[in-house]
Amino acid sequence: MKLEELEQEAFKLPMHLRARLAERLLASLDEESEIEKAWLEEVERRWGRIEEGKSELRPAADVLADIRSGLAP
Repeated sequence: MKLEELEQEAFKLPMHLRARLAERLLASLDEESEIEKAWLEEVERRWGRIEEGKSELRPAADVLADIRSGLAP
């Protein structure tokens, strides 16, 4: 099958299936993208700070309440 024929068939798919196909094709180009690597490093850095006691852990409800109170007129 030629590339043009494949493209034509792909464009006939419903949008959600085209999106899934696009995700799979992109994933096949780079098994672990630079963005994923950067996020993994950031998660590891943050977890390390938690384990060392250098980060304050707070319930999400408290954080959201603080944000809401700061946005109130």
